[in-house]
Amino acid sequence: MSLNILNYQHHRPLSVGFFERDPDKVAVDLIGRMVVRRASGATMAGRIVEVEAYFGEGDPASHACRGMTPRNAIMFGRAGMAYVYLNYGVHCLLNVVTGLEGRAGAVLIRALEPVSGIETMMKNRPVKRAVDLTSGPGKLTKALGIDLADNGLDMTVRESSLYVANGAQETRTVKASPRIGISKGEDMLLRFCAEGSPFVSKQ
Repeated sequence: MSLNILNYQHHRPLSVGFFERDPDKVAVDLIGRMVVRRASGATMAGRIVEVEAYFGEGDPASHACRGMTPRNAIMFGRAGMAYVYLNYGVHCLLNVVTGLEGRAGAVLIRALEPVSGIETMMKNRPVKRAVDLTSGPGKLTKALGIDLADNGLDMTVRESSLYVANGAQETRTVKASPRIGISKGEDMLLRFCAEGSPFVSKQ
């Protein structure tokens, strides 16, 4: 499936207001939306099929559980901004800030279903099967060419090189489960995915 994202009137960026809610609420509503990326002279896009919600204080797995630091300060800022960080010194991970300013929250984008610009994604991250291209948080940033330079981008404006589009959502059940790869707060059902999608990171 291929779409020219820029020619679709309904693919407008989600508003700041959409993200000014608790991260778990935003996370559920992000399933089926589109991440749009412009880089290397190409437009790439993928449908969100898996996310994880992170709160601030009270969430032991959150970067903001102990308050504001230089690293996590953006989580306390305006909703709709990109929070990109390096995980274990290897993979850049993409989050979008949620909630009202001063109250930390973010949603980690864990997996996408490639929709547009797949050839460019394949150049960025060569794989044999499209189903393996963006089926994980580190995989999708590599495929879309997202790195630490994108930290702090406004993901609510079309002029940005990275935004979340208000595309038509597919009718699909959203499944909640424990988050992956954490050692604290494992019992919190804050991972959400499109049930039955072959593009999620872990079935």
